[in-house]
Amino acid sequence: MKNLITPANLCLLGILFTSSVFAQATATATASATIVTPISITNASDMNFGNIATDGTVGTVVLAPDNSRTITGGVTLPAASGTVTAAAFTVSGSDSYTYAITLPSSVIIASGTDQMTVDNFTSTPATIGTLSSGSETITIGATLNLVASQAEGSYTSAAPFAVTVNYN
Repeated sequence: MKNLITPANLCLLGILFTSSVFAQATATATASATIVTPISITNASDMNFGNIATDGTVGTVVLAPDNSRTITGGVTLPAASGTVTAAAFTVSGSDSYTYAITLPSSVIIASGTDQMTVDNFTSTPATIGTLSSGSETITIGATLNLVASQAEGSYTSAAPFAVTVNYN
């Protein structure tokens, strides 16, 4: 019994001092992407406030997205209204996607050296649109600000105003 080291004892000592072996596990995943139609916007019609008369005092003409006009101050709307149109744009892209609309803050229209400011732009839809069947029309109105004794003339912006759309 003097021989304490036996093969059975060696096995038992090996088990006690052996590190545990960890099991390995694997999982998999797939990669995918969806390509959407790029969003685009095109001009369908320009904004026109129509014929306006003034009595020489400050006033405004508000052109709504539905082509209706309201006036304030020294402005009247003659019976011969001229061409009255809200601006219209066609937005195209992926069906059922929503998009944000960004309108300009103001634009200057001029006839020679005489000027008026167009501001307070509004749109239908107002700030977010949804592409039904891949397109939607945005109509845009604004407020035309006449100064006292606004000079007669045909006023136009030197550069077109920008309307921006982005997918949400």
